[in-house]
Amino acid sequence: MRAFANPLHAPTHRQPARRLRIAVVGAGYWGPNLARNLQTSPDWDLVAICDLDLERARKLAESLGGIPVVESLDELLDTFDVDAVAIATPARTHHGTVMTALRAGKHVLVEKPLADSRAHGMEMVAEAAANGLVLMADHTYCYTPAVLKMQELVQAGSLGEILFIDSTRINLGLVQPDVDVFWDLAPHDLAILDFILPGGLTPTEVSAFGADPLGTGRDCVGHLNFRLPNDATAHVHVNWLSPTKIRQMVIGGSLRTLVWDDLNPQQRLSVYDRGVSLDRQPKSAGERASTAISYRLGDTWSPALPEREALGQVVEELASCIRNSREARTGGASGLRVLSVLEAVSRSLTLDGQPSPVEGSAMAESGVAMERAL
Repeated sequence: MRAFANPLHAPTHRQPARRLRIAVVGAGYWGPNLARNLQTSPDWDLVAICDLDLERARKLAESLGGIPVVESLDELLDTFDVDAVAIATPARTHHGTVMTALRAGKHVLVEKPLADSRAHGMEMVAEAAANGLVLMADHTYCYTPAVLKMQELVQAGSLGEILFIDSTRINLGLVQPDVDVFWDLAPHDLAILDFILPGGLTPTEVSAFGADPLGTGRDCVGHLNFRLPNDATAHVHVNWLSPTKIRQMVIGGSLRTLVWDDLNPQQRLSVYDRGVSLDRQPKSAGERASTAISYRLGDTWSPALPEREALGQVVEELASCIRNSREARTGGASGLRVLSVLEAVSRSLTLDGQPSPVEGSAMAESGVAMERAL
């Protein structure tokens, strides 16, 4: 089962139950955000912080009221009785850490991307399914009010037939030591597309172009392109070197165009009732068909959006999935589809931008099938 067709209308009733117990693994960049939301959640008791850097773990624990700290996942699992672990460590560590937690019978929330390779991700999804456990990818943007509304509008057909998608995520960011800009930034946009598009993210091939103008040893600027159904196209631009920060997605439809500007809190979503219409007139035999192009210049409106922290919705979703034995809206299958595209991007880069097939459709279906066993 994929995500709810409209997460805004997902069941919100909550069974009376004890608070679930969880530990956060990783106290670096993202771990503190997870810990803070878990600490304030009515669903969770945050019982421990785990990090190889004990001093860093202690600082985080003290800011949350003196939670116990441990140095290793093995020590955590031996010492504390937890229902789940939230993992916020580098992608290269996800496979080993997640597999250890799943084999210990713990549900897992893991930071994006799901793993450092499709093969590792498939092993993780299979392990979770075999043990009846929830494996959830922390695709936080999918739980923002704006992206939930985008999904609702796209899947209800309010935009009409999708003609193009253009996504930009650029900023003056840190050059990561272990991944290029595609693996660092593009998972956000790919996860959003997987979340909002009917049928998810299922391109057959992608083309990617990267550049390393500073000589860092990895691409710092990149563009990736792939086809959508009905000859539509998607383009994602990512960049660590831009002095301006842009986080925007334009989804053009045959009826309306949707613009998401995440850095504009006053108007994160705009819907434009304007665009291009084609009226193809049939001709008699032997004559070429003529095409009349017309332009729509309608109104623009902005949907009202509630204000709430997306990560709070993430930890609520994890608790609901555990209590109701259901698949997460951003479960393992979604994470695998994103990984499949990222691996195809890496292959295309080695081919100087030539199209690379996405090993995905059969794999994604098997991932969904495995998650149905939850």
